[in-house]
Amino acid sequence: MLRSFIEVGDGCHFPIQNLPYGVFSQPDTSHRIGVAIGEFVLDLTTLQQKGLIEGTYFQSSNLNTFISTGKSEWSRVRQRVQHLLNRENPTLRDNSELRTLVLVPRDRIKMHLPVEIGDYTDFYSSREHASNVGAIFRDPQNPLLPNWLHLPVAYHGRASSVVVSGTSIRRPLGQSKPDNAPLPIFGPSRFLDFELEVGYIVGKGNNLGDPIPVDSAAEHIFGMVLVNDWSARDIQSWEYVPLGPFLGKNFGTSISPWVVTMEALEEFRIPGPIQDPPPLPYLSSQLPWSYNLNLEVYLTTNTSQEKNLISKGNFSSMYWNLSQQVAHHTSNGCNLRVGDLLASGTISGKDPDSYGSMLELTWRGAKPLRLKSGEERSSLLDGDTVSMTGYSLGTGYTIGFGEVTGTIEPAKIR
Repeated sequence: MLRSFIEVGDGCHFPIQNLPYGVFSQPDTSHRIGVAIGEFVLDLTTLQQKGLIEGTYFQSSNLNTFISTGKSEWSRVRQRVQHLLNRENPTLRDNSELRTLVLVPRDRIKMHLPVEIGDYTDFYSSREHASNVGAIFRDPQNPLLPNWLHLPVAYHGRASSVVVSGTSIRRPLGQSKPDNAPLPIFGPSRFLDFELEVGYIVGKGNNLGDPIPVDSAAEHIFGMVLVNDWSARDIQSWEYVPLGPFLGKNFGTSISPWVVTMEALEEFRIPGPIQDPPPLPYLSSQLPWSYNLNLEVYLTTNTSQEKNLISKGNFSSMYWNLSQQVAHHTSNGCNLRVGDLLASGTISGKDPDSYGSMLELTWRGAKPLRLKSGEERSSLLDGDTVSMTGYSLGTGYTIGFGEVTGTIEPAKIR
């Protein structure tokens, strides 16, 4: 098995088989591009300056320039970095001065958004999640709307409010209508929620007017991140008819700082759920585009630092897959661009402990979560921290995403 000269502990998300890309800085440096390896980040910006990696695309404050070089270059660079980190290669291993320069402990760095995101689309592709939401808000006997089994439903999100893990999220203000109230009110959201999602970073665009075929769609994705698409349920439920989410969603979306490449995830591709009725031909593919990716959500309160595991599921439960989402997104000729973010939509499994939102876990507050400290939660309170993690288990190693975290700050009332 391929091994690095860098020690990688059991269960560490960042072995040499992974090498996710991110943008980092230290107190005395500008933004740099690197890959995570064990408890370190390998500084690709400096390696390129030293001539150990060809080109100039890592001399940037984000990954967009590198991503735009295309799939063959992504693969070539991945092989080059693995070669430099291989325990049999003395280039870095035996050069203590160079190692000190390009291997930086991850606990000494600050992470930044890995890409410049031009556009953000959020899908709604978990059948279990859509069914739960439909049962809670509409009709338990007919929870899915008529279009849901025929197309990947989505809405256009707000790219400007996508933030990197660790950024606090301020409780939004908005208009809502309490049950039985004659008129709506304006104020801080009273039902703040998280949404467990996986996001895709577009690596290859398409020209305006040129749809991407379903069997080519995955070739347009560079890698994946974890996504927490925060939601103000009370604001959302009042505003969403007839045009969908707006202020209840666009106040903040958190993503993990490390982009795990599709090449690193290739071995974890598996078939997804059976789709019945069969999708229309432009969405029909026989290729396996689901992923065996374990997902966990933890909640920590400001009165207790103990992490509570509140959800545990798997990405493979998603009904509509990555390839179908890209194909549908571009089926009308819409043009994707390098760096765009597409999010899977909330990921919920069949078991109640695999639901991907507080809305479902507490069934709209009817079944509050009881935490280890004795506290209860029907929705997120100020000071609560939500942490999400994701990982796939290989033979002798783990391919992981690290974490995406965010803490709720009080509303800013003028």
